[in-house]
Amino acid sequence: MVDTDTAVLAAQVTVLVLGFGYAAVADWRSREVTDRLWQSMGVAGLVLGAILLAPGGWVPLGLWLLVGAFTLQHMFAWSFGERFEPYEDVLEIVLYVVVIVLVGVAVFEVGLGPMGVPYAVLALLVTVLIARALFEAAILFGGADAKAVMVAGLVLPLLAVPLFVTSVEAQRAGAIVPYPLDLLMNAALLSVAIPIAIAIRNVGRRDLHGWKTFTGYTIPVRELPHRFVWVTNPLSPAGRAEEEEIETSEQDRQRRVRIAGELTAEGQTEVWVTPQIPYLLLLTAGAITALLAGNLVIDLIVLF
Repeated sequence: MVDTDTAVLAAQVTVLVLGFGYAAVADWRSREVTDRLWQSMGVAGLVLGAILLAPGGWVPLGLWLLVGAFTLQHMFAWSFGERFEPYEDVLEIVLYVVVIVLVGVAVFEVGLGPMGVPYAVLALLVTVLIARALFEAAILFGGADAKAVMVAGLVLPLLAVPLFVTSVEAQRAGAIVPYPLDLLMNAALLSVAIPIAIAIRNVGRRDLHGWKTFTGYTIPVRELPHRFVWVTNPLSPAGRAEEEEIETSEQDRQRRVRIAGELTAEGQTEVWVTPQIPYLLLLTAGAITALLAGNLVIDLIVLF
């Protein structure tokens, strides 16, 4: 008979894999992911985590619900109206401080552990802080990427033993390193494959341009409106990348339509582009490899 912890872990992994898989496909097709996905995954993660921590008593359960709700509010658009809009950023900062202080006091008063502050609670809080910091630093460019990392922490804050344990050191790290951090580090490592794949494509077509061979390629101008690409170094001055804020995939498509029209009017038939690789694809790949082999970066450090 399957025990509760095993059943919950299986449910967490299922929610994570299916949710990230759906997000990766949606982001690849339209470069947009609905917030309802993150909201649904977040609620599921909150409930599953509560089931795991409830036997420890009200302290661990209450702290999980507190930090979980704090995480979940990032998935919902909230506002107190136009009158209070200038104060909403301040309110959010206060919310961060209050949650951090409450968890810190709890650690000081009851300690870490099943009957005190669960490691899962601390891992989730650290995940939210890291994701928010990366978003504010523009390292995670889209809000969906930051939400994905936070939701990963809500669904599966820790994964002590991946399916294939590669080393004792990696297993020890998995017991204390938040699972989303493994996910992020794996995604960063796997991103190395992108310039290699672009270079292989260019070599196969004998379209070589020095170091640019690793960053982009040429496509027919007529295809530009239908391809998710950045016109970063075109073959015509008219198509130079402009400093403009693109918020939706439709605005991006209109930008490409405009550039294509300008290039066509000049008689240009090809344009140099850089592919828009959805980072959610890498996050999904990082999530799956973390489930299978833990933190690839730690594995490599141990290996060498």
